[in-house]
Amino acid sequence: EESLQMWDLNKRLEAYLARVKFLEEENEVLRAEIQSAKSSSPSGESWRAKYEEELRALRDALDHAFREKCTAELARDNLYEEVQQVKGRCQKEQAAREEAKKLLSLSRKELEEERRAQIWLKERAVQLEKEVEALLEVHEEEKAGLDQEIASFSQSLESFRCAPVAFQPVEVEDYSKRLSEIWKGAVETYKMEVSQLEGSLCQAKENLWKAVEDNQQNQLQLQHLQKDLAGLKARKEMLEESLARQWQEQRGEAEKFQ
Repeated sequence: EESLQMWDLNKRLEAYLARVKFLEEENEVLRAEIQSAKSSSPSGESWRAKYEEELRALRDALDHAFREKCTAELARDNLYEEVQQVKGRCQKEQAAREEAKKLLSLSRKELEEERRAQIWLKERAVQLEKEVEALLEVHEEEKAGLDQEIASFSQSLESFRCAPVAFQPVEVEDYSKRLSEIWKGAVETYKMEVSQLEGSLCQAKENLWKAVEDNQQNQLQLQHLQKDLAGLKARKEMLEESLARQWQEQRGEAEKFQ
């Protein structure tokens, strides 16, 4: 085992000595080339001028790249500010859309309330009309009954030759007149109530039409806001794509310059 190790060490030493000899020969060759290059000064000056020219071109390229980098950073900052403005506008549009939805829901509630009020007023008007008709029928029936009683009473008076002094037929006529006036007053009162209900019904119709118009305007405003929001979203996506593309280009240029 020790002889094998010594044989391996001898082989490695031979390879090392051969490598040292080869490097010494290369060193001599390079020394000779350096001496020849030093002896020829014009060629050395041409290489130096060429080197300085190439160095100057590289410096100009580096300055141009730095200026392009500053321009790209400025454009990136402008795009970022524009994206922030677009986000702010999107938030404002979203808030306006939510407000329009709230107004639309309130308008719908008011519309439902107006419809219910209209239905109640119609039912109340029909009920009052029926009551007025019933009162008129009762009044006509009572008036006809009074007319019959007055006619029968006048016939019974004609059967007597002389009327008692204490009897006054004018009281019956006054009673009939008062009763008719009372019924006329009741009829006028119900007519006034009906007219008031009709006025309330007209007002409810106007409020209903106004709520419908407001609802339509809110719908149009909501559609307009949705169109603006879609346009802003498309513009935001386009700006984000442009910003990402410029960022990739800037990174590529920076890596190339590095």
